[in-house]
Amino acid sequence: MELPVFAALVLVVAGIWSLVVWPQFLRRVMKDPRARDAAGKATKFLTVHVVLVTISMVLGAATAVIGIMGLVS
Repeated sequence: MELPVFAALVLVVAGIWSLVVWPQFLRRVMKDPRARDAAGKATKFLTVHVVLVTISMVLGAATAVIGIMGLVS
């Protein structure tokens, strides 16, 4: 397997990994008692983790797309 093809495959796998793992993590965070205060309002704990997951998923999607572009070209 040529190096550019291998590198593109690594990018695709890394992107898919992010898209699979981060939503599972967010589900666990949402169930965590620290995610909401006594009134049910989102806490900073939840907000920070939602931002972290969102950024990670956007980067994961971009990584996968770049990998696919590398395989197609």
